[in-house]
Amino acid sequence: MKILVICQYYHPEPFRISDICEEFEKQGHTVDVVTGTPNYPMGEIYEEYRKGKKRDEIINGVNVHRCFTIGRKHGYIYRFLNYYSYAISSSNYVKRLKKDYDVVFVNQLSPVMMAQAGITYKRKHQVKLVLYCLDLWPESLVAGGIKRGSLIYKLFHHVSKKIYKQADTILITSKSFSDYFKHEFGILDTEYLPQYAEALFTPEQCKKIPNGTIDLMFAGNIGSTQSVATIIEAAALLKSRTNFRWHIVGDGSEIDNIKRLSDEYGLKSVIFHGRQPVEKMPEYYAMADVMLVTLSNDWFASLTLPGKVQTYMAAGKPVVGAVDGETAMVLNEIQGGYCGKAEDPAALADNVLKLINSTKLEEVGKKNRLYYTEMFSKNSFMQKLGEHIR
Repeated sequence: MKILVICQYYHPEPFRISDICEEFEKQGHTVDVVTGTPNYPMGEIYEEYRKGKKRDEIINGVNVHRCFTIGRKHGYIYRFLNYYSYAISSSNYVKRLKKDYDVVFVNQLSPVMMAQAGITYKRKHQVKLVLYCLDLWPESLVAGGIKRGSLIYKLFHHVSKKIYKQADTILITSKSFSDYFKHEFGILDTEYLPQYAEALFTPEQCKKIPNGTIDLMFAGNIGSTQSVATIIEAAALLKSRTNFRWHIVGDGSEIDNIKRLSDEYGLKSVIFHGRQPVEKMPEYYAMADVMLVTLSNDWFASLTLPGKVQTYMAAGKPVVGAVDGETAMVLNEIQGGYCGKAEDPAALADNVLKLINSTKLEEVGKKNRLYYTEMFSKNSFMQKLGEHIR
């Protein structure tokens, strides 16, 4: 098959769509990606892609075209310029494409408008469109500070409904998204397809060598939705535990605030490693006894199941969370606890101690790996996605 992939983000930005496209290519499909100019997560266009450079590339067999995109930088104005610059430039680009594709696959993160290019091609050439919803709109705006019921929210509710209604198949990463689509948009048919972890995350690759310390790690984007401040506050509560080390691996819009908070508490036990390429992440996972997942105390956040959870499980690591909703249900079902309320640092600290003192670290890690293999494996994901694409 010849697949047209629409996604605003692609390698070298840290998103799983690159791995998905390369897997399609290995299976014998021809894959053409229409993406944006790399600038995630810090909002500045990557140096090697500035001034129109590297607009067309072949990356591991995948044809990649990059459309004009304004860096997201900071603040609402740049964020919306970023969103619409890609939506407009990519839609204009696909208008010039011939009727060569059998199907359109939209890997929909934020913003939902990134799907517009796929809809433009679908309408012009009468092909089917599969949309994989990773970020639920317009609820994602609420996590960014937009109030429900506001004029902006209502506008993007209308935009989101129009876009989602154009998809022939909608795949969802969280079971909770199903009710949202029914209640908000009257869309009854969605298919659950949880994310997977890259094959390099295995218990063997990520096994920790005992070093006399208890190492706890958060890995991923550091924005307002992730509520990494909860981890810093939990570390402050456990400051007297001199054998504890807290590792933050990642970057994002809140990183400066998180570092400032750590300094205010005088936490020498918190170590910031910055953003790392995915191929190096197993080295960092191998530092950790326990992985951490936190989300904001928000209704939308409670609907999501962050992709880092699957990665943690693939590595065979126990997980302690400060989350609500879907993620809490998954973690508590597998691990039998060790998950407290979102934005509750005291509960996070208590659950860390409970797990560390239980002598069940290895047992819990094995449970997570087994669950991952049964429910979240890459083979299962690609098989199900392939069925929908076909």
